[in-house]
Amino acid sequence: MIKMSVYYPGDGGSKFDHDYYRTSHMPLIQERLGDACLRYEIDKGLAGLEPGSAPEFVAACHIYSPTLGTFQEAFGPHRAEIFADVANYTDIAPIVQISEIVEG
Repeated sequence: MIKMSVYYPGDGGSKFDHDYYRTSHMPLIQERLGDACLRYEIDKGLAGLEPGSAPEFVAACHIYSPTLGTFQEAFGPHRAEIFADVANYTDIAPIVQISEIVEG
């Protein structure tokens, strides 16, 4: 299984509409990916390690898929639509990582 993680760094001045992300953007991705999206999670940054510090990331999402090939095949045809929707909730340049889930 793989996990695609998208992190949105917090810089204190950029916009991020958590409601839109939760109610529109992520459901759009789930719909477009179909069975290639086993599930997804959304993180909303609350704080950094030190009390009172800001979070490193204002938000993140994690999309789980059976294999890298399955994910890429499902995502590819919808890439432009998904990327175009980003402007509706943020102006932050995301950091993306695809990882293999390793059981311990």
